[in-house]
Amino acid sequence: MTILETMARSAKIAERTLGIAGTEEKNQALLAIASCLMERCQEILEANEQDLEAARADGMSDSLLDRLALTEERVEGIVEGVRQVAALPDPIGEVTKMSKMPNGLIIGKRRVPLGVIGIIYEARPNVTVDAAALCLKSGNVVVLRGGKEAIHSNTALVSIMRDALEQAGLPRDCICFVHDTSRTVANEMMTLSDYIDVLIPRGGAGLIQTVVENAKMPVIQTGVGNCHVYVDGEANLQIAAEIIYNAKCSRPSVCNAAETLLVARGVAKEFLPMAKQFLDQKQVELRGCYATREILGDTVKHATKSDYYTEFGDYILAIKLVAGVEEAIQFINRHGTGHSECIVTDNYFTAQKFLNEVDAAAVYVNASTRFTDGFEFGLGAEIGISTQKMHARGPMGLEELTSSKYIIYGEGQIRK
Repeated sequence: MTILETMARSAKIAERTLGIAGTEEKNQALLAIASCLMERCQEILEANEQDLEAARADGMSDSLLDRLALTEERVEGIVEGVRQVAALPDPIGEVTKMSKMPNGLIIGKRRVPLGVIGIIYEARPNVTVDAAALCLKSGNVVVLRGGKEAIHSNTALVSIMRDALEQAGLPRDCICFVHDTSRTVANEMMTLSDYIDVLIPRGGAGLIQTVVENAKMPVIQTGVGNCHVYVDGEANLQIAAEIIYNAKCSRPSVCNAAETLLVARGVAKEFLPMAKQFLDQKQVELRGCYATREILGDTVKHATKSDYYTEFGDYILAIKLVAGVEEAIQFINRHGTGHSECIVTDNYFTAQKFLNEVDAAAVYVNASTRFTDGFEFGLGAEIGISTQKMHARGPMGLEELTSSKYIIYGEGQIRK
């Protein structure tokens, strides 16, 4: 039996305890995790600095370094997320439906944990804590496999959380961590269907596709974010400029950042110079269609077809002019990844058309796509942002980490 299989087996054993733990037990464990993370913040930051030094030596881009970096403020945010999860209602045990059949049977449906959740993810150490906290509150054991870029940060975070679990009286193996970051071990993890009930990939398109194609257990597919902002002919252009600046520049490496700007031709001559003035503050590289370059000049690079399908994850923005909302919707549904899409308009009916016809997990009217986030949606944290159309779509909180079972009460009924 390999080291990973032994770990997964231990996780399955821990599931028997955590799956029936009461709300108070789980909340006390979460509060213990929050306290320990805050108390040992310096330990976390020192481990993170090791990761940052290695990443800089490897030539990691500034935007990816930002994804990797932890500060005291970011650790405080992570801790606050854990406390928010503790304060949320416990979905486990909730009876979502109960009815009496003509034969007298009372049939109900109750929320239960998924079991053991495996998560394969890349260079964001906050995912380690968010995932562990949500899984713990929803009664799920988690097996975490992060990327090599954050190995020191993740090791420190998991060690602290496992210590806190022990203090709170729950098995340390409710949170398991795979220290081997090799592709071989990741591939092995995808085969352990006897122990891992669900696998969730978080990262780039390549990682997600690999997991979807190779996993032997069900996969919840989290999203690549090729997100759009469409500025309508009846938009408040000042608001539109502020939204695209925030959606692109506030944190360009994350999946809810805007990658393409669509502009109605009727307002393009007025809006594009205004938007460029905002975007120039972060030296955003613009790649535009012919009509965009006619307005903004040669400072805008020519956009290729592939640019409109690309999640840049950097200070790069593709731009295209469109005739109106119909063309914008068609363009988004063809090029988007079903993540987060925005329209800026003062026309109620145009906004409703966009909401109804754009196929995405989150569709915005007059607000930045950057809000697609479990914390911002009141979920405390998120396990990922699902772009598939299963039971989980959009930011995945506690309810999305549950399954159900039927409970049936009888009085001796037998089927004829």
